[in-house]
Amino acid sequence: MELEKLTILERIKGLTVSMLERIESLTVSMVDLVWGTPLIILLVGGGFYFMLYSKFIPFRHFGHGLAILTGKYDDPNDPGQISHFQALSSALASTVGMGNIGGVAIAIHTGGPGALFWMWVSAIVGMATKFFTCTLSIMYRGKDDRGEVQGGPMYVVEEGLGKAYKPLAILFSVAGLIGCMVLFQANQLAQMVRDLVYVPNGFFSENSIAGDLTTGIIAALIVSTVIFGGIKRIGLVASRLVPFMVAIYLLAALIILFENFGKIPAIFTSIIQDAFTGDAVLGGSLGAIIILGIKRAAFSNEAGIGTEAMAHGAAKTKEPVREGLVAMVGPFIDTIVVCSITGFVILVSGVHASDANGVTLTAMAFEAELGGWGEALLVLAVLCFSLSTMFGYSYYGRKCTSYLFGTKWKPVYNVIYVLSIVLAAIVSIDIAINIVDIMFALMAIPTMISAILLSPKVMAETKRYFSSQ
Repeated sequence: MELEKLTILERIKGLTVSMLERIESLTVSMVDLVWGTPLIILLVGGGFYFMLYSKFIPFRHFGHGLAILTGKYDDPNDPGQISHFQALSSALASTVGMGNIGGVAIAIHTGGPGALFWMWVSAIVGMATKFFTCTLSIMYRGKDDRGEVQGGPMYVVEEGLGKAYKPLAILFSVAGLIGCMVLFQANQLAQMVRDLVYVPNGFFSENSIAGDLTTGIIAALIVSTVIFGGIKRIGLVASRLVPFMVAIYLLAALIILFENFGKIPAIFTSIIQDAFTGDAVLGGSLGAIIILGIKRAAFSNEAGIGTEAMAHGAAKTKEPVREGLVAMVGPFIDTIVVCSITGFVILVSGVHASDANGVTLTAMAFEAELGGWGEALLVLAVLCFSLSTMFGYSYYGRKCTSYLFGTKWKPVYNVIYVLSIVLAAIVSIDIAINIVDIMFALMAIPTMISAILLSPKVMAETKRYFSSQ
């Protein structure tokens, strides 16, 4: 009887492994399909178009964007739900996350140092993209079935382009339902806890899946206490948590870079050289390293994806351009600063040549340079990064749910969202990140098309705004 039970369990395990392998293979094929040349042209080419068409106006007024963040222009009577600072914090709570720690590590592990250069390029053009998409999120706000003002690409498409373009709004919202589930963040959080907490202390040594499941359940419970409070609670928590987590992470990383200051010029040179050779990519494809860098940058700062526009669309303001300028600060903080520092830490430590990947690779770099306390700081930062991202993404998914099915379905989505955290903790990293990549690609199509078509409206509003200042 015991032998029969064992045989049945082995068969179930074998079928599960086989099914997961098939899912992974399918998702890889779909990623290759959607992240082809057309999408890269749309994202990067669109960003360059926004920069040139605006005559670099957003960049020239970067300081004004910072002034807006101080609350100087806040008016509690303006339409919206949260302040400019809380809107940026909510957006950063989603973007400054595991993409900055695990995502950068994956990019370097797979594409070599040169992938970081293409992340920079994507971030610079992404600043212009965010200015346009987030200005539009205020210009063309809609209302849900309760009459509450809402912003985001789905409303920009419907209100700005008209009913004929509604299929694009539906495409964005359907992809957002899945893409905004924190599969990668929950997966990497479980991996970090397993590798840095459970394994060294002998916990769950005979059943790692049980350990990952435990982590997923605990994370789901923590997230539940915040997300059921809506965007106001998310904005409040994010505005306090994001500055703290960024400060902790950057402090540890800057100590490492200061101690290895002499290596930085050589590292920078290797990034530039590798960016145009593609030698580090399997097959030596330059195109592959460019796509990899852009994918990871899109996952990191979400410029052109549309998620950021949903957060900024909730800001209390009557001036769309102000929120566009605030939003533009996001990619600068997220990718130019945080992702770059992560990449340099990994490269100066020399651990990128190992077989480790994701958050484990970053943890190895911190431990190699700072010892046990460096690893402890990273654990704290990762906990803050991943949880804050889980808070922000829930809001995005709820907005997509509300647009498609009505506000009464928001609580249902929250339940599904929380359960997805538990599931994501036990699947493979490749499946998790492939699903996100696919959905982000589909979300980018309506976001960028609507922004390009409505760009003359943004420029007209921009000229009006600065002429009145």
